[in-house]
Amino acid sequence: MKDLFWRDTGSGRPLVFLHGGFLDHRMWDDQIPVFAADHRVIAPDARGHGRSANASGPFRHGDDVADLLRRLDAGPAILVGLSMGGGVAVDVALDHPELVAAVIVSGAGTIESSFTDPWTAATVEAIGTAIGAGDADAAIEAFMAFAAGPARTLGDVDHEVVRRLYEMVRGSFAKHTADEPRWMLPSTDTWARAAGIRVPVHAINGALDSPDHLGMAERLVDTVGTGRVVTVGGTAHYPNMERPDQFDAALRELLRTL
Repeated sequence: MKDLFWRDTGSGRPLVFLHGGFLDHRMWDDQIPVFAADHRVIAPDARGHGRSANASGPFRHGDDVADLLRRLDAGPAILVGLSMGGGVAVDVALDHPELVAAVIVSGAGTIESSFTDPWTAATVEAIGTAIGAGDADAAIEAFMAFAAGPARTLGDVDHEVVRRLYEMVRGSFAKHTADEPRWMLPSTDTWARAAGIRVPVHAINGALDSPDHLGMAERLVDTVGTGRVVTVGGTAHYPNMERPDQFDAALRELLRTL
């Protein structure tokens, strides 16, 4: 695991924060010190993101998380994942269930994302088109729409949150080229298998997130049938960054049930 970066701080029950796509562990900077007061907090950078190395062969993000938990003797852990990180958390619960005590997602279902809402579909298409054309600047600008959600503009989002997001996204995009091999292996049948998850699965969503992201999280919780959905008002895809106090309070309440 020497090619992966992670933070490991605090002591107590293991709590793992998994970041969204194109971001890194710093998106959890508001949560790490708060929850490290009474948990062992682990926050990795996914392969190809942040300070972790790019892939040099086939891999799955969920397997990387499982390998890290085994190396750190940190399972079973509570996995908290936002967007891509939520899908990764579900993968770990499906493929390495002995390492997972609970899953809490935000704006995510399983890694098999399907986008039917016009705004979400158009945003995802714009990102993919820009990446395919090798236009990192256009891809970053398209991606940043998720921070605002369909009901706002980026100017409505706190300037410091926007700055932090840009810093992380630019850093991750700078690590890649349009023509590099696509080494990440897909996880299959995750929605079909999700009903077999035997640990609590909850969601904390931003009220202004896209219908697709909200719908996937709600579908996941309903499919597993062991948890509940909490909504943080006035936020879109990154409620932990826009309203950290409210997100932390919701997470703390869910942790008390586990």
